[in-house]
Amino acid sequence: MTSQGTTSQRLQAIHIVGGGLAGSEAAWQIAAAGVPVVLHEMRPARLTEAHRTDGLAELVCSNSLRSDDHETNAVGLLHEEMRRLGSLVMRAADANQVPAGGALAVDRDGFSAAITSALAAHPLIEIARGEVALPPADWNSVIVATGPLTSPALAQAVGSLTGENSLAFFDAIAPIVHRDSIDMDVAWFQSRYDKAGPGGSGADYINCPMDRAQYEAFVAALLAGEKTSFHDWEKTTPYFDGCLPIEVMAERGTETLRHGPMKPFGLTNPHDPQTKAYAIVQLRQDNKLGTLFNMVGFQTKLKHGEQTRIFRTIPGLERAEFARLGGLHRNTFLNSPKLLDGTLRLKAMPRLRFAGQITGCEGYVESAAVGLMAGRFAAAERRGETLSPPPATTAHGALLAYITGDHVDTIDAGPRSYQPMNVNFGLFPPLASVPTKAADGTRLRGPAKTVAKKRALCARALADLDHWTGTVRVAAE
Repeated sequence: MTSQGTTSQRLQAIHIVGGGLAGSEAAWQIAAAGVPVVLHEMRPARLTEAHRTDGLAELVCSNSLRSDDHETNAVGLLHEEMRRLGSLVMRAADANQVPAGGALAVDRDGFSAAITSALAAHPLIEIARGEVALPPADWNSVIVATGPLTSPALAQAVGSLTGENSLAFFDAIAPIVHRDSIDMDVAWFQSRYDKAGPGGSGADYINCPMDRAQYEAFVAALLAGEKTSFHDWEKTTPYFDGCLPIEVMAERGTETLRHGPMKPFGLTNPHDPQTKAYAIVQLRQDNKLGTLFNMVGFQTKLKHGEQTRIFRTIPGLERAEFARLGGLHRNTFLNSPKLLDGTLRLKAMPRLRFAGQITGCEGYVESAAVGLMAGRFAAAERRGETLSPPPATTAHGALLAYITGDHVDTIDAGPRSYQPMNVNFGLFPPLASVPTKAADGTRLRGPAKTVAKKRALCARALADLDHWTGTVRVAAE
C-alpha cells in the first residue's frame, strides 16, 4: 500500500464550510485518513448572532456535553463511541472538563483553544478565513457544516438549489453568573442525589431554593416580563422542545418549571435540612477556574433589563453579577430525510455533503458525531474506498438513520414531518431479547428492568461498533 504521505500529495483537498464542532471533527477525521482538507470559517470576518470569538468549535450555549454514562445513557454511549473512533472533540472535552455531577462539562475557552490548535498544527489541514456562499464547481467534494446559524447567503444558495425551504426554530441561550456574586449563606453545593460525574465530587451544582410563594411570584414575573420582539418573518418559527425558553415553559402551566429545570428532588438544603424547597434553581460550573456558573435550563428571550431584575429575585442571586445574559437566535436546518442520501450527500448535488445541526440533529455531541461520519464518508470516497454506514444498533448509526430517513414512512409529507432530535434510545432498533432477570436470578421489574434494557442496548452498540471498526480497518488494508 502506498504511504499515507505520498498518497495525500496526489489527492485533491476536501473543502469544509464551517468551523464549529461538526466541521472541526470532520476535518480531523479526513486528515487522519491521509486526505488533505481546507476548513473554511467565516469568523471573524463575519460574526453570527451568538458567537463571540473567532475560535473553532466555540460553544455558544451551555458548556455541557450532557451525561457521560456510557452504560445506561444514549448520549454517554455516543461519547464512548466517539472516543473509540478517535474523536478530536472528545479528546478536547476530556482534557478540559470541569465538575458537573454526572455530566461531562468543559471549560469552553480551553475546549475551543485545544481544537483550534490541534487543527492548525496538522500538516494536512489548511484553515481559510472568509464567508462561502455556494461552493464553486471546482470543489468536487464539500462538507457544509455551517451549523444552525448558517449565513444568509449560503442558506439562500442551498434553498435555490434544492427548491426546498429550510426549517427554522429559535434556540435560547442561558445566562452566566459570576461565582463570587452568589450568596452561599442561602445557596449550597450539591449534585442531585449526590451523583458524581467525570471530574466531579457529587457536589458540583450551586442550588438556590424557593418556597411556594417565591416560586409562584417568580413564575408570574417570567410571564409578565418584557420579551424580545420578533421580526414578521420570524413570528411563525417554531421552538425546539429540547431548548425552550424558560418563560415559554412557564406558559404551559404554573407547575411546569418545578417538574422541569427547577425540580427540587434529590437535594437537601444544609442551611435548613428540615424544610423542603418547593423549587430549586441550579447553576453549573462554566469554566475550569470555577469563577463562572451558568443557570441550568434558563434559556430565555427576556430582554436584558428584565433578566437582571427577575433573576435577582431568586434566593441567593439577589446580588448576582452576570458575565453573560441570555439571548435568542434563529436556527435553520434542512428537511434532511428528503434531501440527503445515506452518506449525507445532497441528492440534488452529490458533491455536497451536510453535517452537524444543519442536518437537524440537536446537541453539541450529536453535531460532532455527524461531522465525524461525514468526514469518514468523504475521506473514503476520495480514496476510492467504500465505507459502509455504522450499524443502526450503534448511537452513530441510529443518528444517521434518523437524519437520512430510514425510519420515516412518509418523507414526502413535507418539512413539518421532520424535527430536530437528540440521540435517544427510541432511535435504536429493539433488542432481540429484553433482559428479564438480574444476575442473582431475581425477576427484573420497574426501574430495574428499564436500566437492564439500557445496559443491554449500550453493550450491543459498543460490540457492534468494535466489529464495524475492525471490518473497516480490514477493508482499508
